[in-house]
Amino acid sequence: LCACEIFLSTFDLLSLILSPSADIISTVEFNHTGELLATGDKGGRVVIFQREQETKKQPHQQGEYNVYSTFQSHEPEFDYLKSLEIEEKINKIRWLPQQNAAHFLLSTNDKTIKLWKVSERDKRPEGYNLKDEEGRLKDLSTVTVLQVPVLKPMDLMVEVTPRRIFANAHTYHINSISVNSDCETYMSADDLRINLWHLGITDRSFNIVDIKPVDMEELTEVITAAEFHPHHCNLLVYSSSKGTLRLCDMRAAALCDKHAKLFEEPEDPSGRFFFSEITSSVSDVKFSHSGRYMMTRDYLTVKVWDLNMETKPIETYQVHDYLRSKLCSLYENDCIFDKFECAWNGSDSVIMTGAYNNFFRMFDRNTKRDVTLEASRENSKPRAILKPRKVCTGGKRRKDEISVDSLDFNKKILHTAWHPTENIIAVAATNNLYIFQDKVNSEMH
Repeated sequence: LCACEIFLSTFDLLSLILSPSADIISTVEFNHTGELLATGDKGGRVVIFQREQETKKQPHQQGEYNVYSTFQSHEPEFDYLKSLEIEEKINKIRWLPQQNAAHFLLSTNDKTIKLWKVSERDKRPEGYNLKDEEGRLKDLSTVTVLQVPVLKPMDLMVEVTPRRIFANAHTYHINSISVNSDCETYMSADDLRINLWHLGITDRSFNIVDIKPVDMEELTEVITAAEFHPHHCNLLVYSSSKGTLRLCDMRAAALCDKHAKLFEEPEDPSGRFFFSEITSSVSDVKFSHSGRYMMTRDYLTVKVWDLNMETKPIETYQVHDYLRSKLCSLYENDCIFDKFECAWNGSDSVIMTGAYNNFFRMFDRNTKRDVTLEASRENSKPRAILKPRKVCTGGKRRKDEISVDSLDFNKKILHTAWHPTENIIAVAATNNLYIFQDKVNSEMH
């Protein structure tokens, strides 16, 4: 990992500021080809970046992403029945597989999911019979000849239009959306329920998981993340605040309350500590591209599970074990409840997740090597090699190390994404988006 030469492009979204916190990036997602990259922020905006094509004059420009389109996806709302303010913050973005010239994506805040169409227009019709050039109706008495309208070239214009609004189906906050491999349905998950939607039907969804107890005082866990299997349209997985994974098969029953498989690591009594229940909560779950494995992220670790083995994960990686001594202060400043995401590379051989101080971690599953890198404007220049960072927990500190006591917990990498086929990663650091590219396009090792 550390031998790679990595390019850096920084997109500062400060120009889009509405309020000091509105431009904080809340989700990052590549489309299925990797040519487009979408970010959502706390202000309800979606910014789409497009990858530049390589040319003979600029052979090294490929891989750089420039702003393609920006639009307001959600507005702040108020539920007068419940006296509840609904934030405009974008919780998740999911691209639909491209089936024609246009692109489609789903975006959601806490309550409402929207389907957006992104299309290009570079020609306009001219020569209407009943309208003049400004679009006003002509006097019909002046129309003496019929002409065929023609398409004339025009400057490229990107149009983003809302096609569907899926609302009023969730009592609690939506934390996940996932598009099914059948390309016709998708699911949305909140704290206690998972709903199945058809992409063409907005006024009806089917509840497929409901863990709400009859008496809310008996509530012991909540749903934290959910995802469809990448190849089998009947399989889905959801994670819980207890650290468990439940694999559900929609062929077994209409209501998937009874799981097909339960993935749970037996607790080691010797390793239990005061904050164990909080740190064991799974904040993200992702199927591998092959569909054979699942990756989960909790507060301190990343785990890889084999779908054929429920008893324990096949791999466990410590993300920032040096924070164990800091858990009391992390609890007091609420950082212990931060929800970090994780990502697979295209070949499922390397995994990535975020940490504090704008650090992000990569783990090579084959060589078992790992590296800590930093997304920072101060120490990263375009086309520079990223230097690995190390955290010192005590004793003498080397020149290139940073002390655990000087870590900045306000700087955190919660949202990351990996290009589906190439070694290009997107890392959201507060209101900045960093894109790192492996220069030689080789495997990161």
